[in-house]
Amino acid sequence: MTEPTHPVAIVAAEAPPRVRPSIYPEPFALRMAGRVKHPLGDLFGLTNFGVNLTRLAPGAVSALRHAHTRQDEFILVLEGNPTLVTDAGETRLAPGMCAGFKAGTGDAHQLRNDGADEAVYLEVGDRTPGDSASYPDEDLQAVMGEGGWRFLHKDGRPY
Repeated sequence: MTEPTHPVAIVAAEAPPRVRPSIYPEPFALRMAGRVKHPLGDLFGLTNFGVNLTRLAPGAVSALRHAHTRQDEFILVLEGNPTLVTDAGETRLAPGMCAGFKAGTGDAHQLRNDGADEAVYLEVGDRTPGDSASYPDEDLQAVMGEGGWRFLHKDGRPY
């Protein structure tokens, strides 16, 4: 079996954007307008963790505020001043600042761009099987299965 060919190196800002802007079901997917993810890890065939260069237009959010049960996440701000929203409150970030979100803590998080300029950050997340995510501000939960993420209402009904 021949392995797929991957680049040796790329300019991250030139990576193609994700084809599907959001995997959230409606009505949540529309709320991701203004967020553009450029998958980087996939270009190199990485399977244990994902890496995205993400751009947030003014007024955009990174995701619905969420917490993972098994997936650690990490972000590094490259440009702009997004606001990190967690259970502890809001923290204004600046280029060079980073934050990590340990799996299983239940501390929900998201980035929000309240500024007038685009915010750009690098996000890294592992791909631990059996992960799920809770969304404390929404009637939504996500469960990772064989076919990818499944989105459910909090009472278990599918979207």
